Amino acid sequence: MNNLYPFLAGLSAGMILFQAALNAPTIFKVFSEEQAGPFLRIIFPKLFLNVAILSLIGLIISIIGDRLFLQFLFFISLMLMSISYFIIPATNKARDEGQDKKFRYLHTVSVTLTLLTLLICLIILVAS
Repeated sequence: MNNLYPFLAGLSAGMILFQAALNAPTIFKVFSEEQAGPFLRIIFPKLFLNVAILSLIGLIISIIGDRLFLQFLFFISLMLMSISYFIIPATNKARDEGQDKKFRYLHTVSVTLTLLTLLICLIILVAS
């Protein structure tokens, strides 16, 4: 079971890096904002949900394996990705209604939580 911790964390980190560093910037270079927006509104919820599910699996396995530190890290990752997922409707609404300040704030929260999750994944890779 010890091999599953770095696998789950590495998979999550890879998904986050691929989406944030490669996918999203490329989409904005190729498509207009009007074309890219609907696509990214489909992709990011899936990213947050998938990383949350991987974190939940890691949490369950770390509970079974009695790895308290990893339980804490996977739990925090689960919470961060869940928050990111659940603020999506408010973020989209703010964007659609032209509430730029609210949109920037919610988007910054989402980006910050995602970067913290990436950091947690890297810590899991080192700690496990």
